Amino acid sequence: MDEMIEKLKAEIIEQLNLVDINKDDIQADTPLFGTGLGLDSIDSIELSVLLERKYGVKITNSQEGKKVFQSLRTMAEFIMENQKK
Repeated sequence: MDEMIEKLKAEIIEQLNLVDINKDDIQADTPLFGTGLGLDSIDSIELSVLLERKYGVKITNSQEGKKVFQSLRTMAEFIMENQKK
């Protein structure tokens, strides 16, 4: 799980072009939206594309997206539970 979280940190920083943030600034349970990293709805679309392209997992509705994109830990759990073997 920790390895997946570290990988996601780097991928999110690159995908969203977060130039002022480095991997050490993001904790596994830091909220991705709102008071955490402060991501917005456009970022959630980009994260959805990242998950589908890199991991073959798809978010099917906005309610699922809210759960998955709470933190890096919830993203990693979603990937590990749903990734095609």
